[in-house]
Amino acid sequence: MKSFAFLFLRGAAAALIAGAVACSDAETDNRAQNGLDAAPAASWSIAPQGDLNGFFECLAAEGMSLISAHRGGPYPGYPENALETMAALLADMPAIMEIDLAQSADGVLYLMHDATLGRTTTGAGEVDSLPWADIKKLRLEDNDGTETPFAPTRFSDALAWAEGRTIVQLDIKPSARYEDVAAEIKNQDAEDRVMLIASSLASAKKLHRLLPRTMISLSLASQSELNRAVASGVPGERLLAFTGTQAPNPRLYSVLEGQDIEVIFGTLGGPGSIDGDIARSGEDARYSEIARMGVDIIATDRPREAHAALLAAGRAPEDGACGVSKP
Repeated sequence: MKSFAFLFLRGAAAALIAGAVACSDAETDNRAQNGLDAAPAASWSIAPQGDLNGFFECLAAEGMSLISAHRGGPYPGYPENALETMAALLADMPAIMEIDLAQSADGVLYLMHDATLGRTTTGAGEVDSLPWADIKKLRLEDNDGTETPFAPTRFSDALAWAEGRTIVQLDIKPSARYEDVAAEIKNQDAEDRVMLIASSLASAKKLHRLLPRTMISLSLASQSELNRAVASGVPGERLLAFTGTQAPNPRLYSVLEGQDIEVIFGTLGGPGSIDGDIARSGEDARYSEIARMGVDIIATDRPREAHAALLAAGRAPEDGACGVSKP
């Protein structure tokens, strides 16, 4: 059962954002003008000083693990990959925001997971079949299929909003060009506040070539795979090890820790996932057990529950720790 405090914060975040959207000019494309450049009162923030490698090392030294909110942490009334959803989550907890990037027919990068628009918006067709002028008029639907007042978020707006508030982890979909993503990141001088998801070693090499200062999440299941990645030209200090979604592997985590490689483990993935198992059993303490095994970042569809479990176990980042704060 949700606590009164949770409901209050959720309501406050919803009221702030809904009011901002209602007061905005329907034709404007500048998120700063509709109030979304201001996070809800007392929001958490993640603002590392220096590069992300040092930030993660600081958290590891303090015995703390972070939550990565899959697709920005959607829940009823708040759709996936929406700036408003991320703002509401930060009202409750600190979190990395994992988001997906697509590209419109006229080259505008925006937040969208699927190859088509039908599941998560009021539109239809391929994600790159419409110009941005048409896409921004759509409304996002939450995971229950309920239409919300929120429009698709342009990547440049999300990246600007995230500065000083959170780290964004980018899953670049096939419709989006790596070069255009890199250009926007450089334009906003954001190399040290984003994480890039690489689907393969070839992708990791290309991303590192485009953004050599940026951290890259790459699937690594052994020391030999780490060695191959480093030999390919991606330095270890720029790598985060994504270690799957099936079962934690403390032995692998120990090997990676010895190489100063931070570990990401995913509990996400629908009803058959670890998230699904925990939700059915009510054993939220499993999240803290996973962190205790050596996981630095838990990627989850249940960010609030996972954070609460880390907090109860003394493993969640506290106010003032390593650049994490709550004013």
